[in-house]
Amino acid sequence: MRTISPNTQLCAVMGNPVGHSLSPAIHNAGYAALDLDFVYLACRVEDVAAALGGVRALGNFRGLSVTIPHKIEAMRHVDEVAEVDRAIGSINTVVHEGDKLIGFGTDGPGALKALADAGVAVEGRRILMLGAGGAARAIGFTLAWKAAPAELTLLDIHAEMLRGLAADLRAGSATPIVDAVLAPDTLAEAMARAEVVIHCTPIGMHPKVGASLVPAGLFRPEQAVFDIVYTPLETKLLADARARGCRVIPGVEMFLNQAVLQFEYFTGAPAPAAVMRRVLMEQLSR
Repeated sequence: MRTISPNTQLCAVMGNPVGHSLSPAIHNAGYAALDLDFVYLACRVEDVAAALGGVRALGNFRGLSVTIPHKIEAMRHVDEVAEVDRAIGSINTVVHEGDKLIGFGTDGPGALKALADAGVAVEGRRILMLGAGGAARAIGFTLAWKAAPAELTLLDIHAEMLRGLAADLRAGSATPIVDAVLAPDTLAEAMARAEVVIHCTPIGMHPKVGASLVPAGLFRPEQAVFDIVYTPLETKLLADARARGCRVIPGVEMFLNQAVLQFEYFTGAPAPAAVMRRVLMEQLSR
């Protein structure tokens, strides 16, 4: 078992049980690869304010990964939040810098890097995003602020949440925003226009493995299709898109990228991304 000294830099994840199993493995593998005196733990947290108070009190507590259901609450108890993340309304990373707690979001930048690494250009292109929840907010604002798409179309079955995200994006960016309640006709129309499709709902993961929001016949070979679901590694949506000749980006790329960014925030060192990828794929294959 790893010995933790008073000088060991502590990092932790609080929230979603899936993140609890994956994040410690990949972060600790990265620390070991660079011979860093860091350790990353999983913590059950009920009182977010008290937990962040503990981070302030412990001089060697370097930071936190924050997952569902604490991403919004955590933002209320830190000292600084990046402007784009304040617009998004949530954070997934807290870094302890001196006497301050600084909040960041890495989901949006992780998604944008996944697209770039796959050779998918976003600037000047028509983007369709399926879903309007927390992940969609993070990705939508990152695209609107940093990638200059020609148009961002949002579809979701939850009309109130959809309208809220669309209104926030219109108020907070210059990107043209189109929104419509998800239905067979609105989906078909949006798919006919979209050059890049980003799926941000839980459809396709347990317990809805084998399901997809998009009928296979709506995909076009010239489209790029990104599914942020990472378990299973290839969802039905991606399999259908691949079969139709689309360029596909699996959700594991976003998950890895956001973890790499967190690692670099915590340590100040370039992350050993290849090591972290290997361990992540080993964990997901179990």
